[in-house]
Amino acid sequence: MVDAVIFDLDGVLVDSEPVWEEVRRAYVAAHGGTWQPDTQRRLMGMSTGEWAAYLSGELGVDRGPEQVAAEVVAEMTRRYAQRVPLIDDADAVVRRLAARWPLGLASSSPTRLIAAALAAAGLADAFAATLSTEETARGKPAPDVWLAVADRLGVDPTRCVAIEDSSNGVRSAAAAGMTVVAVPHGSYPLDPDAQELAAVLLTSVDALTPEVVERAACS
Repeated sequence: MVDAVIFDLDGVLVDSEPVWEEVRRAYVAAHGGTWQPDTQRRLMGMSTGEWAAYLSGELGVDRGPEQVAAEVVAEMTRRYAQRVPLIDDADAVVRRLAARWPLGLASSSPTRLIAAALAAAGLADAFAATLSTEETARGKPAPDVWLAVADRLGVDPTRCVAIEDSSNGVRSAAAAGMTVVAVPHGSYPLDPDAQELAAVLLTSVDALTPEVVERAACS
């Protein structure tokens, strides 16, 4: 039985991971830091405070975490104002599922970017609850944001289906007790342990139908 469907944003509805990587790589290079081979994979799912501290601390950026967060988010907001890279027919997928279940959004993006992306995509009214990990104690892979969104929707987390793309996101939703449908980005495949946690693995968000959601919940 499914009582609600909760989406991630980046990499599921909006093809923003490459934009985040481009912006943060350039920022690290411009401010004395060193991008590491595993940096992008580690960053995926971190809250704003967590990735800003990581850039400032471990990568050696010559700015404090608060300044790092403000400047990187400002550049992302500028990019979104030019174009929000919606994935395939993600807006139609959201509408299709919203006709069947209450929808939530559990994202690692800052609150202002969530609002900008949903407004640009015409989806602001499709979600009954949205939340950024900025507003939770821990980012993904901790389950905090998923549990908080389920609470806002008034549903049992174990009766929710989560739609995720990243390894940390899948781990996070699974830790919240949710059934996970994974739609990994082609450039960022799932780690083997995360893939095992997913009830269903899709190659495109276009393939996400009410039937897929129900099948995942019964698996």
